[in-house]
Amino acid sequence: MNWIILIIAGLFEVAFASCLGKARESAGETMYLWFAGFLLSLFVSMALLIKATQTLPIGTAYAVWTGIGAVGTVLVGIFIFKEPASFWRVFFIITLIGSIIGLKSVSH
Repeated sequence: MNWIILIIAGLFEVAFASCLGKARESAGETMYLWFAGFLLSLFVSMALLIKATQTLPIGTAYAVWTGIGAVGTVLVGIFIFKEPASFWRVFFIITLIGSIIGLKSVSH
């Protein structure tokens, strides 16, 4: 169950990074709404990370959490913010996904 909580925490990390990107593109009241989304996503992500680390090793949990956030944020950048999807960028994202799966498989 704590692995599921950790994955959800990682998805909220993607959400808070995405909200930062949208806030950067916005102005006025819309910017503040995206910033509020950032704060809410940040709070939920951290709370779930704390919950997950009550039974998972902190090093593994943190690495998986940041890995999910990194992969998800890059994918949001490519698909939502129209950032480049070069061969090397995609290659290293795939190796990061492999590393996350590897950490999960060797953790107790």
